Amino acid sequence: MSRRWVVLAAALVGVVVTARLGWWQLDRAAEKKALQTALDAGERAAPLPASALLEQPMPLHRKVKLRGEWLADHTVFLDNRHMQGRSGFFAVTPLKLEGRDEFVLVQRGWLPVDPRQHDKLPQLETPAGLVDVEGRVAATPSRAYQLGEAGAGSIRQNLDPAAYARETGLKLLPLAVWQTAGADSLPRDWPAPDLGLSKHYGYAFQWFALAALILGLYVWFQVLRPRNR
Repeated sequence: MSRRWVVLAAALVGVVVTARLGWWQLDRAAEKKALQTALDAGERAAPLPASALLEQPMPLHRKVKLRGEWLADHTVFLDNRHMQGRSGFFAVTPLKLEGRDEFVLVQRGWLPVDPRQHDKLPQLETPAGLVDVEGRVAATPSRAYQLGEAGAGSIRQNLDPAAYARETGLKLLPLAVWQTAGADSLPRDWPAPDLGLSKHYGYAFQWFALAALILGLYVWFQVLRPRNR
């Protein structure tokens, strides 16, 4: 086989593969767009009851209305969390669901850090008895970049429901609820779920651009340049 045919075959393979990857990214974007439409519809729907948390698959990002009792002694403060341009903590407390023996981690809101003593626990009022909590279902409480292990104690960088269940012996559900309404006045300006639509469109553009580049280089070096000579 001559060198010319080898170059043509390589160019065709390169164009087909990169174009296919571009279409695959567009397919992924279409899936995410459909999911976003479903999330928007769920946002307008009535909150789900606590029993929905036991379903499989879990209703992530759906609104939910819970009733239960706080386990205040097991509150964890997630460090290095920002809200409205200020640094502080996100308070996460297990909630024992009414009439059940399961608990769910609830990300209750934001609290400021003491600038003079960073490791000082913030003051958090936790009412006793039954409380009503409205929120949004998430896989875990808020996660931030960390080096090494998440650590232990009341102040941590991240908190995984499954790991915390093993640590405490609580029957925790493998999810979290980001509280959006309650009797207190904690700030709860949670970001909307990011499904990464722009990322898939960006990757698709890169793959299509690479396909066009391969095709353009082949045409220039194998067709136009020899003719100019």
